[in-house]
Amino acid sequence: MRIRLWIYIAGFIAALCWGGVSPVVGADIDWSEKTGLNLEASPLDVAASFDGKWLFVLTPGQLLIYSAPEKKIMKQIPVDGRFDRLAYSPRDNTVVLSSSSGKNLKFIELELVHEFNMAGLPFRGPENAVVAMAVFGDYQ
Repeated sequence: MRIRLWIYIAGFIAALCWGGVSPVVGADIDWSEKTGLNLEASPLDVAASFDGKWLFVLTPGQLLIYSAPEKKIMKQIPVDGRFDRLAYSPRDNTVVLSSSSGKNLKFIELELVHEFNMAGLPFRGPENAVVAMAVFGDYQ
């Protein structure tokens, strides 16, 4: 009876060991090259937005904001030449610049601004108002 129990235990342990070893599976990675970006200056650091729509490139004296969907640089923000690193915080949409030679940080909060062409549409109030509200109630 004891021998049979030891045989079961040994078989159980062997099964655990055998089943615990996973077979080696080969994998491959497919890749393709996307459109590159030619810059006028060497990039010091690069970061991307969480959704991949924006690419932030730090060059000496400039922060470039590249739109991936439009495939062009949308904004060039002048910055102090001491900054040589950047990080992007998607939580508050802020680019953080830092300097390895100095004790400086710079926070640049970004806000997406949409412009609408209101020419020829009926309006109330001053024509050059800072804020315009569009109501599309008459369209179906």
